[in-house]
Amino acid sequence: MRSPRFWLVIVLLASTAFILQSRGDADRIPISQPLSEMPEHFGGWTAQDVPLTDDTLAVLGKGDFLNRIYTGQPAVTTSSTTRLAPVSLFIGYFASQRTGQTMHSPQNCLPGAGWTFDSQRYTGLQDINGKQYKVGEYVISNGDIKQFVIYWYQAHGRSIPNEYRAKLYMVADAIRMNRTDGALVRVITQVLPSESLDSARERATQFTQLMAPNLPRFIPD
Repeated sequence: MRSPRFWLVIVLLASTAFILQSRGDADRIPISQPLSEMPEHFGGWTAQDVPLTDDTLAVLGKGDFLNRIYTGQPAVTTSSTTRLAPVSLFIGYFASQRTGQTMHSPQNCLPGAGWTFDSQRYTGLQDINGKQYKVGEYVISNGDIKQFVIYWYQAHGRSIPNEYRAKLYMVADAIRMNRTDGALVRVITQVLPSESLDSARERATQFTQLMAPNLPRFIPD
């Protein structure tokens, strides 16, 4: 039997499609820079691009995507010098969602890759310039491997940690502003066997605080 969550998604998608198609006009698409121009170096982090497979791109649909691994400089501790665990950054930006190309929830794609959700919460995050973001936090696991995840949906200067609310805002903005553009931002770092969950959370948070001020160039307000 289908869950209430499934039917809620179906209703939202059907309502969105009806409203957007009934308008009949094309989206107003603002100018933005391609995600490939996201800085490769900031705050001691250095990036390496990870190409997405053709199968993954087929699922994601028509959009602009960034998939990178950022590696940090060695961190000096009182006992030894250790290298920070890397941080994965994925951004998927859709200039228009009118034709059915929509942002995918981590709750849909990660379980399909074998990950289970150990915990979830919504919280606030402030970047290095003082801008506030509303984000979601996950702790996920796959066998003995555990990872900490920060994610949110961003559109028109608004950060949203909940996928259903993001879809409702998209419908409202399509009517008010004739815009359906938006993005999913996701940051992941592994919880190393030798560290605490709080340590991994701090690493992901500090990276996100440094990275986030770059986003308006690629995800228009």
